[in-house]
Amino acid sequence: MEFIDLKAQYHASRELINERIQTVLDHGQYIMGPEVGELETRLAHYTGARHCITVASGTEALVIALMALGIGPGDEVITTPFTFIATAEAIVLLGAKPVFADIDAATCNIDPSLIEALVTPRTRAIMPVSLFGQPADMEAINAIASRHGLAVVEDAAQSFGATYHGKKSCNLSTIGCTSFFPSKPLGCYGDGGAIFTSDDELAQAMREIRVHGQSRRYVHTRIGVGGRMDTLQCAIVLAKLERFEWELHQRAKLAARYDALLSGRIGRVGRGAERTSVYAQYTVVVAERERLQAHLHAAEIPTAVHYPVPVHRQPAYAHLSDPDCCPVAVEMSASVMSLPMGPYLSAASADRVALTLLDAAGVPLPGSGELAYSTC
Repeated sequence: MEFIDLKAQYHASRELINERIQTVLDHGQYIMGPEVGELETRLAHYTGARHCITVASGTEALVIALMALGIGPGDEVITTPFTFIATAEAIVLLGAKPVFADIDAATCNIDPSLIEALVTPRTRAIMPVSLFGQPADMEAINAIASRHGLAVVEDAAQSFGATYHGKKSCNLSTIGCTSFFPSKPLGCYGDGGAIFTSDDELAQAMREIRVHGQSRRYVHTRIGVGGRMDTLQCAIVLAKLERFEWELHQRAKLAARYDALLSGRIGRVGRGAERTSVYAQYTVVVAERERLQAHLHAAEIPTAVHYPVPVHRQPAYAHLSDPDCCPVAVEMSASVMSLPMGPYLSAASADRVALTLLDAAGVPLPGSGELAYSTC
């Protein structure tokens, strides 16, 4: 069993992916070829944002977004410590300081009720992370930002396709950033990412920054980076977009199957009100995680932990804050465990994962009526 079955996904779209790749090989425009603009148009339309700027990775998306906002030395950005390191890394690379707000135990997303107390005269932005596939409470976060004149940059690396109050992730704030890392719900076959905004000036700045600050060839109006997403990767994402909604539907059905078998028996990361999730991960909350992982591993069932050490306790970042500033993040980092998830995982495989987990945890197994239930 694969944790995420990328091979099955490829075979399902093999002809279209190969055709798209061959088209690029035939025209030979590997950098900023026509597929780049086509993908940006498609993604902007999908999210409802006015602009989409494809970039080299999800990390590059965050860096370019912060650069466009003018964030640098002496500035502070409020964010969560319960995330992949790239969130804080982008802030630190520009000389700014990440200020960590603890998370909501139910969703593992940043707790908006803790943000406002952290705002200082040096605060320039808030960077919530849409973790495990669902957005943070963006309405509350945007309200705080509005009161204090701050930008909001949604780190939506795991949530492209999810919604909040009916609006798409990546179009919920000043800027939205996503990743097309291969294991993401919408992934390419290397690194890639995209930035979304409806602010024309920010969009222009980010387009220039991604090509070394160029406003036109050899005219550099600002400091920039080499941050372009290559044409081949854009072509692959375009091919995968054709099955994307179907794949999200399959992920939701698989999550419902897990819910039906585990609800009331195993703790799970919950979904916030008025939100949908793309289930980048299906994450449970357990005691004795290592023992349960070993039991599942013996049954040839892979698991993953996102994330075993919160950012504020990572060696390179520990000097930036009090190690005890975010106790919920510390608690959850010791308890979360993600199960196999993906549109090509069968209902039977999901049943085996859930029942093996319940057996390992010593929890009574579902009755025959519950096992017969399936939304897959």
